[in-house]
Formats: sequence, structure tokens, C-alpha cells
Amino acid sequence: MAGVTTAERGGDRRQSDSGPPPTGPEGRRPRWLPRPWVLLLGAGLLVGLGGFGAWALYGSDWLRVDRVSVNWTEGPRELTEEQILTAAAVPVGSPMASLDKGAVSERLLAALPRLDTVRVVRAWPDGVSLKVVEREPVLQQPTADGFAEVDDDGVAFAESAEALSGVPLLELEVADSPSWRRFGEDRVRAEAASVLPALPESVRSDLEVLRVASYDSITLELSGDRTVRWGSAEDSEAKAAALETVLNVAGDARHFDVQAPSVPAVAGG
Repeated sequence: MAGVTTAERGGDRRQSDSGPPPTGPEGRRPRWLPRPWVLLLGAGLLVGLGGFGAWALYGSDWLRVDRVSVNWTEGPRELTEEQILTAAAVPVGSPMASLDKGAVSERLLAALPRLDTVRVVRAWPDGVSLKVVEREPVLQQPTADGFAEVDDDGVAFAESAEALSGVPLLELEVADSPSWRRFGEDRVRAEAASVLPALPESVRSDLEVLRVASYDSITLELSGDRTVRWGSAEDSEAKAAALETVLNVAGDARHFDVQAPSVPAVAGG
């Protein structure tokens, strides 16, 4: 061993310190890691697909508004299709994806008060459907030029020169009353209209005039010169039940009072 030089010993030491070449899993790329060129290819594909999708939606001629239809889903049909299409002003030829459905609905409701609800639906690939419901008159209020049509929410939405057949009159006599000054015409009219859904069908069909003297003084005038003192619109369900009972018991009476539904009163007959 004496013949081993210092340099040789140093070389052995360096080889020993560095250890053998790495082997096993630690020396190889994990199989689940994609190679860089795969990542680049995937990113390129995603960018390409996104660009194609944006072009298809906004830049191509494939998905553009080409036809607009109107569908009445329920209720009356007084407006024409042309009136609705004109008010909607759907931009034909524009991309389907850029259609502002809320703006179309707002234009329709603002231009056509007769419309109660509007739903704008995309009918891919190139159609737009306007699904509408018109307001239905349940009362008519005399005006200087004719009669205002009033729906069951108390909204006066249209005016006609002649009285509508079979629709009760709404007579508001509250112009100088505290109710009028406090609540205003719209609120008083809405309260009066809210009475109607509670009425039995037999009473509603006989109703000729709904007369309002104040917010809490509503009177029903029925056919056959009969009157019903209703009071306010509160407890209308209970008042309707009480009225139906006294009509069955004292059907020949002419005056009914259900302001206090637990103790209804009748007179006349």
C-alpha cells in the first residue's frame, strides 16, 4: 500500500464522495408529468378553441338574429303582432349572444302598458321568441274621454271611447277626501280592485258598480238594485263568506252590510 500515491488517494476520495450515478425513480421524470411540448400544444389548442368560439358567437354569420316571433301564453289578445314587434325593436342581424333581453322587455313594457308580463327567449340558432301576457280589464273607470280599463292589480292600462260590455264600473268619489290626499288615486284604486278576487262568482257576475267614497268605504252595487256595504278591503275573504251566507238566507233583501263579517246585517226586501 505504500506504493499508492497521494494523488491516487485523492481521486478515490473524490469518486467516493460523489457517489454512484443516480438510478431508480429519483433519477427519472415522473410519468405523470407531461413533457413541455405537450403543455404548449394543449395551451395552443385551448386558445384556438376559445378564439373560434368567440368568432362563431360574435363574428360569424351562423348565430345571428334572423327571425322574431310573438307568443301569447295566456289571457286576452288585443295587441297586434306588428305592434309588439315594432315596440320590441329586436336588432335583426345582430349576434344572438349579444341580445340584451332585459332591454327588449323594458322597451315593450314602457311602450305598451297593456302588457302585463314579457319574457324574451333565445331560440337557437337564429330565433327570438317574445312570450307575452296582456292585462285583462276587471273594472272600467269613467274618464273625461271614455273609460279607463283597470286590471285586478288596480292598474289603469288603456282607455276606450265606449263602455266595455260585462265589465263593472269603478266610481271613485274620493277626490276631496283625506284618503285621496293621503294615499293617492293609484293606491285607492288598487285597494278597490283587490276586493274582486274574493267575491263568489255569483256575486261577481251580478256586480255592476264598485263605488269608493274613501279608503275604508267601499260599496258594491249589484243587479236588482241591491247594495253591499263592504268597508275597507281588509278581511275581504271573511266578508265574502259572510255575504254569501246572508244572500242564501235572505236572498230577497236589498241592502247588506258585511263591514263586520262576524255580525253581517241585512235590510229591505
